[in-house]
Amino acid sequence: MSPERTCVGCRERAPQKLLMRVAATSHILLVGRNVPGRGAWLHPTLRCLNLAERRSAFGRALRLAAPLDTAEIRSHLEGPAAEVSAL
Repeated sequence: MSPERTCVGCRERAPQKLLMRVAATSHILLVGRNVPGRGAWLHPTLRCLNLAERRSAFGRALRLAAPLDTAEIRSHLEGPAAEVSAL
């Protein structure tokens, strides 16, 4: 049984292998399981990213007060690899 984590967007629990890890460095959010620092977990969908942005969930989960730039996550989700994995 794999560990479960909670998506910061939709707040649903899911196995860790189905979620992507997001961490902050210099108030820029980076995607990757090996990125150092406190992490938050997110389903790899634009729906969950939009929910997390609307709820300001990344700031709370990562314990950062300043506004965070989610462009890196959005480009990761909208990239060509995301289209292939959705099929």
